[in-house]
Amino acid sequence: MRDYELTKVFLSDSGSVSVEVAMKMALQYWHAHGEGRRTRFLSLRNGYHGDTLGAMSVCDPVNGMHSTFAGVLAEQIFVPSPAGPTEDDADAALRAMEGALADRPGEVAAVMMEPVVQGAGGMRFFHPRLLRGARELCDRHGALLIFDEIATGFGRTGTLFAGWQDGRSYRPWSSIDGRNMAKGESADDSDPDGSNGSGSIVYPDIVCLGKALTGGYMTMGATITNDRVARGISDGGGVFMHGPTFMANPLACAASLASTGLLLRSPWRRRVRDVEAALVEHMSPLAEIGDVVREVRVLGAIGVCELREPLCRDGMAAVQRRLVEEGVWLRPFGRLVYTMPPFNCDELREDHIRKIGEAVYKILSDVRCERK
Repeated sequence: MRDYELTKVFLSDSGSVSVEVAMKMALQYWHAHGEGRRTRFLSLRNGYHGDTLGAMSVCDPVNGMHSTFAGVLAEQIFVPSPAGPTEDDADAALRAMEGALADRPGEVAAVMMEPVVQGAGGMRFFHPRLLRGARELCDRHGALLIFDEIATGFGRTGTLFAGWQDGRSYRPWSSIDGRNMAKGESADDSDPDGSNGSGSIVYPDIVCLGKALTGGYMTMGATITNDRVARGISDGGGVFMHGPTFMANPLACAASLASTGLLLRSPWRRRVRDVEAALVEHMSPLAEIGDVVREVRVLGAIGVCELREPLCRDGMAAVQRRLVEEGVWLRPFGRLVYTMPPFNCDELREDHIRKIGEAVYKILSDVRCERK
């Protein structure tokens, strides 16, 4: 993380708590600087940041899973997420973001986003141009920038962190117009940290980590910030007002060190590229079921099948049950059937991904027959 210009780490219990910590860091930073009006956060529609109260407030308020709690959540500011994965789509979202910041001078504590991939809110990909533009807008309007890398961190998108994507590394595949990276044409294996060179990195003020931090063996989160924010809180005798009982507990820290060590010593870039190529090959046939499937898209070790119509609760349960019967464990929700295969082991073979694609194809073909 040194190349990310982030030098201060606050360890916590989970990814959701790391988001809570990031929000409190931003609020306390501005309070310490006499800008107590900066109490709101600007977030993208279709975003997802966790299930705790503060994190829920920056999730999509309409299409998210937290509408039950709408009446008690803090009211945040939302702008449309990019409509697609192109630079033009990113530019349109940036114009909306600029308008929202300009309309609320001195109110926004931070802009929060999942870089490049919106996870549980829709598994949508967007161009890294948005990250650089958001950094420029935050600097211009005085807001902090927070990247939620809980789902995207540690290699999932092909760079070690999704915030390190740029126009060279970001080449998603889509069944709609065939956007694709040629097989093997991604981040340079000689790059020691998968950052594509320091010139490509967009520097946020705060980053949230979780999930792959411990490889799923222990619950742990981390909120990482720069000297500016840390000193802004603590200079003059201030203390950051958060202290989880089990933060930095030895067992979780040992699991985290072991997991990240295994990842960084492995040929993870090659493995992600291999998984990506296999996902394109074995999920692309799903687009043939055109009356059921709207789009198939792939980026790094993420494969997404978006349906034209959302599955009802019973439909989701039925599809999941049939997937398990086929020997595939996936959790469909709404319009999405997606997979994020592990890439930290040589035991993951292409035939595993083939099995995923064939099982989803078989079951969605039956869905088509049932609808007819």
